[in-house]
Amino acid sequence: MKKLLIVVLPILILTACVKSGTNTTANCDAVTLTAPASEVATLRTYLDTNSIIVTEDSRGFFYHIDSVGNGTKPAICNAVIVDYAGYLLNGTTSFGQGSDAAFNLNALIIGWQEAIPLMAAGSKMTLYLPPSLAYGSQGSGTSIPPNAYLRFTIALKAVNR
Repeated sequence: MKKLLIVVLPILILTACVKSGTNTTANCDAVTLTAPASEVATLRTYLDTNSIIVTEDSRGFFYHIDSVGNGTKPAICNAVIVDYAGYLLNGTTSFGQGSDAAFNLNALIIGWQEAIPLMAAGSKMTLYLPPSLAYGSQGSGTSIPPNAYLRFTIALKAVNR
C-alpha cells in the first residue's frame, strides 16, 4: 500500500493543473477557445440594443473593468478569491453569488479562465459570456438553462500563487 501511495501521489501532484488536456504544469497556459461567430453576434446585438459599453475580446466575450486594482494578476493555475454574482441576460434571474469565494482558476468555466487574468487583485469587472464560454448546451442545474448567455459581476479580491 505504501509503495502504491508513493507512486500515485506524485502523479496526482504533477497533474493538479491539468484540465481536459488543455493545460500543463510546466507552463499553465490559459485555455484558448474562441466562441462561434453566431454566438458573438447575438451577444453583440444584445449589448448594442441595451447601449452597454464594453470591450470585446477576440475570444468572443465582452467585459467592462468597473474599477482597476493594483494587485497581482492571476495565472491559470492560481487560486483566486472573488465576490461574484451571476445573471441570465433577461436581467430577472440571478443564479448564484458568492462572497470571499475561493476557486482554482483552471477549474472554472472557460470564460472565467480567460477573463479573470485580465484583472489585477482589487479590480471589479462586468463580464458577458456566450454559451460556449459558459455552460454550453448542457446548462447547469435548474438555474442556468442550456445555451444561456450570461452576465457576471466579479470582484477579484486576492490571488493565491
